[in-house]
Order: sequence, then structure tokens, then C-alpha cells
Amino acid sequence: MEPSNETTAPIAVTFWGAAHTVTGSMHLVEAGRRKILLDCGFYQGRRSEAYERNKNFPFPPSDIDAVVLSHAHIDHCGNLPNLVKRGFKGPIYCTPATRDLIAIMLADSAKIQEEDASHLNRHRRPGDPEIEPIYDYRDVRRTMKLARAVPYDPDYDLGEGMRVRFVDAGHLLGSAMVHLGFDGGRSITFTGDLGRAGLPILRDPAPVPPADLLISECTYGGRNHPGIEMLAGDLQVVVQRTIERGGKVLVPAFSLGRTQAIVFFLHQLIAAGRLPRLPIYVDSPLSAAATEVFRMHPECFDEETSLHLYKDPDLFGDKLVRYVHDVDESKALNGRIEPSIIIAASGMCESGRILHHLRHNIEDPRNTVLIIGFQAPETLGRRLVEKKSEVKILGRPVSLRAEVVVMNGFSGHAGRDDLLAALTPLADPKRKLRFVHGEPDQAEALMATLKERGFVDVAYPTRGESVTI
Repeated sequence: MEPSNETTAPIAVTFWGAAHTVTGSMHLVEAGRRKILLDCGFYQGRRSEAYERNKNFPFPPSDIDAVVLSHAHIDHCGNLPNLVKRGFKGPIYCTPATRDLIAIMLADSAKIQEEDASHLNRHRRPGDPEIEPIYDYRDVRRTMKLARAVPYDPDYDLGEGMRVRFVDAGHLLGSAMVHLGFDGGRSITFTGDLGRAGLPILRDPAPVPPADLLISECTYGGRNHPGIEMLAGDLQVVVQRTIERGGKVLVPAFSLGRTQAIVFFLHQLIAAGRLPRLPIYVDSPLSAAATEVFRMHPECFDEETSLHLYKDPDLFGDKLVRYVHDVDESKALNGRIEPSIIIAASGMCESGRILHHLRHNIEDPRNTVLIIGFQAPETLGRRLVEKKSEVKILGRPVSLRAEVVVMNGFSGHAGRDDLLAALTPLADPKRKLRFVHGEPDQAEALMATLKERGFVDVAYPTRGESVTI
């Protein structure tokens, strides 16, 4: 029997997001008549560019048959409601924990869209067109009706000769590598964001599934993180130094993953007597909601965290941390003078309550801004990392006099050695490897080494570039 045209036709992947950048993950897979989108993330950068890129898709959303989602960070899932708003009606496949997380993430994103549009409209010049939110909560509700939870590991039939398998990526609660299999034997693996072995809370990443085409992130492809065993000690030193100055520690943190990780470490340090018990505030309703989702999915935890939770069910709870919901209470934190730790979103300082805390506190040299995650170019977080003498916050120039400390060891992304260890066993001259979700210097460093280790067809595609298998 002759193979069908569907089985032998080229399968193409076009990279529409996170290409030559670390944001806006979105890759279009075309196999015969089927069009599948891997991720549909928000692009973060200059406000005007981000608005235009997020609002407009480079393809008709109604043409997409399904979305396969790697995890719930906003740069991977944040534009799903806009896809639905503009005509997409297919299923959105993800793990059970990811489904629960995107429900709160997308609702929060819709709220930010509406608040940003309202703010810009109040300050727009006469004659300028009114700004509309990219999507609203009604679009989020329609999106959640399309979400389909698929557990880790078994193959799930997508129909028309296509299957998906989710494999634990160890990056975030529910995060997954995506393995797509096609009739005729061809396959694609997308790492999503690959995690690190040994970090607390989550299980270590599973091995990367082999495939004809590997699409890998490379956020830290050119450098390694400090050892995990150093994290607690380094955090202790930073907090203790700030306490001795009589200052506050401000932590811009992603509501998913980083917030829970730093609370875990602070819990351990205080329980061991290595830090005094001081006020710790998680000033983010989203973080509080996300922490509740963490409690709902112990199946994602590693053995150590499961044991800690057995001994102390309040590991993430109110005995140690004050979760701030009310806006007035959030504002009141800036009037407090005693040393404290304030953890607030967003992780790149582009929106949310962290902006108000930074505006009121970074001119005081007693305070510390602790950066615990990657900061994309053109974000306020990147300008803080670069220690600009003056930054603009909420439209107002502010002098940076607080200490800025960067601790990349908290990153949930694989470092250079982690990526090499994950990908080297898959080296094969016949296998294609494409790097996304990384800046050029990080991708180029990784590509050079992996070519030495046996990969031949390795590339770092630009936006709109395609590859076929």
C-alpha cells in the first residue's frame, strides 16, 4: 500500500515568537491540512511595539486547528484570549496544573489590559484614537472553555495522524516539553522552557524526547547559574546586610514559580535561625491565587518538598508570609519604616504593584532591589540591572540609590551546562536543532559547542523563518 500524501508531505514549523528574543513564544506547525500552534505568548518590550505585535497575528487565527501549550508563564500563554477574540475556536491542550494556572494568569492579564488602556486614554492627546484593551475578561472566559487538560507521559491523539505527549520540563508547576508525533514516523520536540535539576519544589526535568526536529530554548545558553547549594547563603547575606542598614528588600518576582521559590528559601532560613523573623509581604493577589494552585497539585512536587509539606502544611502559608490583597494595604507598605521583605509582581517591573514600591523606595540607599529572574531588553528590570542612575517609573524620573543585587541562581531556566547535558545525548547528523527563546550571544555560544558534539543542522531562526522535516 502506498503512503498517503498526508504522510509524505513536508511538515513545516514557522517561528513567529521568541525568535531572536526571550519573549512572546509562538511557533506554527503545518502538517498537511492541520495547523497547530505551539504556545501563544505575550511579547514584552517597548510599549508601542509590544501593543502592535500582540494585537495583530501574522496569520488568520481562525485557520489554527489547535494550540498546544507548554506552560502558564505569560510570555507563553498570554495572547491566547486575543487568538480566541480574533476567530480561533479549536482546543487548547495543556497539563492539568497549567490549565488551573492559566485561568488566573489570563484573568489577571485581562485586568492589566483594561487598566493600561484606561490609563493611556486618560492621558492621550486631543485627536489621538482611543486605545482598546487587547482583550478583556469575556475573551478569557471563552478561552478557558477551550482548554483541555492532558496528563504527563501518555500519547494523546489529536486526530488526522497527529499525537501529542507532555513530558515534565521541571520549569514551573505543570510545565511540559511537547512531543508531536505524526503518521509516517516523523516527530517534533519543543522543550518549552527547560528547568534545572536540584531546584526546590518541582521534580527535575525529564530527558528531552528524541525527534527529527528539536526546538529548544537557550535563555542561558552562554552562561551557568551559581550552584543551588549557594542560594540560601547568598540570600541570607543580602537580607541580613539590608536589615543592618535598616532598609527593605524589594523583590520583583513572577507570580508563578519565583515567588513560591523565594518564600520556600526564606522559610528554611528563618526556621534554621539563620535569619530573624521579620515582616515578609507577598503583595500580589495573583501570587496568592497561584500559591493556592500549587497546593492543589502536589503530584508535581519533588520528594523533598512533599516531605516538608507533610511536616509543615503551612510551608507557603500565613504563619510566615502576609499575602496582601487590598490596594490600600499595599500602599500602606510604603509608609512602614521597619526592615521588611516585599515580594511583588511583575518580574520584569513592567506593570503591577512592584512599580509603586520601586517608585517610593529606590531613592533610599538603605534599601535593596533583589533581581531573581531574567530581565528582557527595554524593560525597567533590565535598566535596574544595568544600574542606570535614573529610571522612569510610572512616567516620573526617579534616582536609583538603592543597592541592586542580581541572583540568577533562582532562575527556573536551565543554564549552559544543563542545556548541553540535555541535548548532547541527542546529537545526530540527521537531526535538526533550532534555538528559540534566547538572545543572540546565548544562542551562538550554545550552537558552536553542539556542532562540535555531533549536531550538523543547527540554526537560530529569525521571526517568520521556517524549517521543514
